[in-house]
Amino acid sequence: MKTLILIPLVGILMLASMNTQKKDTIILNYPNTKKIDSVDTYFGIKIQDPFRWLEDDRSPETENWVKEQNETTFNYLDKIPFRKELKKRLEQLWNFKKLGSPFKEGDYIYFFKNDGLQNQNVLYRKKAEEAEAEVFLDPNSFSEDATTSLAGINFSKDGSIAAYSISEGGSDWRKVIVINAENKSIVEDTLVDIKFSGVSWKGNEGFFYSSYDKPEGSELSAKTDQHKLYYHKLGTPQKSDEVVFGGILAQKHRYVGGYVTEDDRYLIISAAVSTSGNKLFIKDLTHPESQLMTILDTTDSDSQIIDNVGSKLFILTNRDAPNKKVVTVEAENPTPEHWTDLIPETQNVLSVGTGGGYFFAEYMVDAISKVYQYDNQGKMLREILLPGLGSAGGFGGKKKETELYFTFTNYNNPESIYKLDINAGDYTLYWKPEIDFNPKDYVSTQVFYPSKDGTKIPMMITHKKGLLLNRQNPTILYGYGGFNISLTPTFSVINAVWMEQGGIYAVPNLRGGGEYGKQWHDAGIKTKKQNVFDDFIAAAEYLIAEKYTSSDYLAIKGGSNGGLLVGATMTQRPDLMKVALPAVGVLDMLRYHTFTAGAGWAYDYGTSEDNLEMFNYLKGYSPIHNVRKGIEYPATMITTGDHDDRVVPAHSFKFAAELQDKQTGENPTLIRIEVNAGHGAGTPVSKTIEQNVDIFGFTLFNMGFKELPNKGVLKDFKD
Repeated sequence: MKTLILIPLVGILMLASMNTQKKDTIILNYPNTKKIDSVDTYFGIKIQDPFRWLEDDRSPETENWVKEQNETTFNYLDKIPFRKELKKRLEQLWNFKKLGSPFKEGDYIYFFKNDGLQNQNVLYRKKAEEAEAEVFLDPNSFSEDATTSLAGINFSKDGSIAAYSISEGGSDWRKVIVINAENKSIVEDTLVDIKFSGVSWKGNEGFFYSSYDKPEGSELSAKTDQHKLYYHKLGTPQKSDEVVFGGILAQKHRYVGGYVTEDDRYLIISAAVSTSGNKLFIKDLTHPESQLMTILDTTDSDSQIIDNVGSKLFILTNRDAPNKKVVTVEAENPTPEHWTDLIPETQNVLSVGTGGGYFFAEYMVDAISKVYQYDNQGKMLREILLPGLGSAGGFGGKKKETELYFTFTNYNNPESIYKLDINAGDYTLYWKPEIDFNPKDYVSTQVFYPSKDGTKIPMMITHKKGLLLNRQNPTILYGYGGFNISLTPTFSVINAVWMEQGGIYAVPNLRGGGEYGKQWHDAGIKTKKQNVFDDFIAAAEYLIAEKYTSSDYLAIKGGSNGGLLVGATMTQRPDLMKVALPAVGVLDMLRYHTFTAGAGWAYDYGTSEDNLEMFNYLKGYSPIHNVRKGIEYPATMITTGDHDDRVVPAHSFKFAAELQDKQTGENPTLIRIEVNAGHGAGTPVSKTIEQNVDIFGFTLFNMGFKELPNKGVLKDFKD
C-alpha cells in the first residue's frame, strides 16, 4: 500500500482572510492497484496497459477497487475543516424556485418546476394561464434514491397520449412508458433497451424511435455501432416493431434519428457515422407506398430540415457554408443542386428556431446571442433586442401559436423567462427567479488573448466587483474545446458560490468548439487537437500574467471531452496549476473507440488504428500514456460515475491508477466515484450538491485555505 503524508503548505503570498496556522497532517493510504501484463501492438509498437483489468466493470475486483478508492477519497475529504459550511451555503443558495418555459399540448399548458432542493424537476400542467396547476409527472417518485430520472417526454399530435422516457442510474439506455395524458393511466407495456433516441409521433397511431441491438457482455461498456430506426404502432408488442432504417449493412450507421414534420406529412431520417456530418433522407407519409428519397448521401456536412410549408422544405445546413445558412427546396427534387438560399451565411454562426410560422435566427457574436425574426420568404422583419449580453434560448413553438417563450442568462444573471408576441415582436418578463444572490455585485468581462500560434481566443472572466488583481485570487479555469459545442454565458448556482468566496471563474472559447463555425471546430480535431490544449494553457498563462491569479491559486476543470482537456493539460504542464479536476474524462486515447459508442467520436479524435501518424499523435497526448515518474502533478481529484456508459469509468480508473503509481511529492491524487450515477444528466440535486462541495472543498484546501475565504455569507444561515 502506497502511503503519502500530506502537509499542505501555506504560501508566502496569502489572502488576508486566510488563517495561517499550521495545518493538520493528513495521511493518505492509497489502495494497492495490481499490475497485470497486458500488451497491445500498434504498427509494430508495443504498448503496456497494466491496469487493463479495471475495464471490466462487472468484475468483483473492480467493484472492490472502487470501494477502496472511495474510502480513501472520503477519508481525505472528511478532514477538510470547512466542507460542512460550504455545503450549507450551497444548499442555501440552491434553495429557490426554478421554472421551465411553458409549452402547449392538447388542452393543457405544461411546465417543469422545482421548489428548490427537489432532486428532480416535476412536470406540472394547467388548463389556462390563470388556472391552478396539477402535478403531471413527479420523477422524484420513480425510485427511492431519486437516481431514476425523466429523460424526455413527447406527446401525440392532439396531446391525448404521451410517451416519456426514463434513465435509471444515469445510464444512456432508456425505457419508454406510454400513458393516457388525460388520466395518466399506462396504456401498454413499457418499451425497453432504447438508446440515443427521441420519440416522434405519427398522429396518434404510433411513434418512431432509435436504438441498438442489446450488446453481448456489459451494456455499460460493450461497443454499440449499428443504430436502427424503428416504428412502434400503439397497442402492439415491441418485438413486432418495424425496422424503418438501419437494418441492413448498406444502412449501417452509428447514429440514426427519425422525426415527423409538424403537419404529419414527411418522415425525415438523419444518419451519421460520427458526431459531425450526416446523411439526410425523406419519405412522404401521405402515400404509404412511397419510397425513401435521398436528400444528402454523404456525411461531409451537417444538415437538418427545420420546417416545411406543404412540399416546400426548409433546411439548416453548413454545406458550402461553414457558419450555416437556411435553404429551401421542393420535396420532389430535394438534392443540393436544387437548393435556394433563404437566409444566407454570415460571418457569425447561425442556429434557427421556428414558431408561429416564422424563423428566429440566433447568431453567436463572440459567443454572445443576437436574434433576428424572418418570415418564410426570407425577409428579415426585426431584431429581437435581448435584455443584455448573454445567452438566449427557446424561440420555438407550433405554427398555430401567436406567442412563444424564450430564456435569457449570463454568468452572473440567473435564467429568466420572457413571453414574446410573435406578430408584434414585443416581449415581456414572464418569470424571474428570486435568489439570494445579487448579480449587480459581480462583473463579466470578455478578453481576447493570443494562443501559442497567435490565434486570438475569447475568454469570459467573471468575479466580484472591486476584485484586487494581486495574483492571490482562487481561480477556476473551465474549458471544453471539442465536438462543435459552444460555451456561451450561463448562470450556475455552483459558480455563484465559488465567486461569493472571492473566486474567479474563467471560460475560454477554445478551438474545437462551435463558437466560430465549422472552421473553428476543425482547427481543433485529429492532428490539430494540440491547438485546443495550447489555447487552454495560454488562457492560464494570460490569467497569471495579468495578475488575476498565480499557479498556487489556479484550478483547471472540465468534463467529458473537457476531462480530456484537463488530463492533457496537467500532464503537459503540471507546473501551471495547483489543482486539476478532470470529470468523466476521455483519458485513454488509444482505446476510447472500443467502448460503447466511442467510435463515433473519431471525427474529432481519429483512432489509434487509422495509421501510424494518427497512432503516434494520440499516444503523444493521451493522458493515461503520458503520466511519468519523477513528476509532481497538481493536487488532482478525478470524478466519474460507475454507470457512465458514454465515457466509461475505466478511463478515470486507469488514469487514477497511473497517477497514484507515479506521483512524486505531496499533492494528493484521488478519484471520487459516484455509485449508481452516469455521465451527469439526471443526477439528483442532492448528489450534485455533494459532488460540488467536495470539488470546491478539495480545491480551496489544496490552495492552502483552512477556512472559507468569505465566511460572512454564512452569517444568516440556520441549521
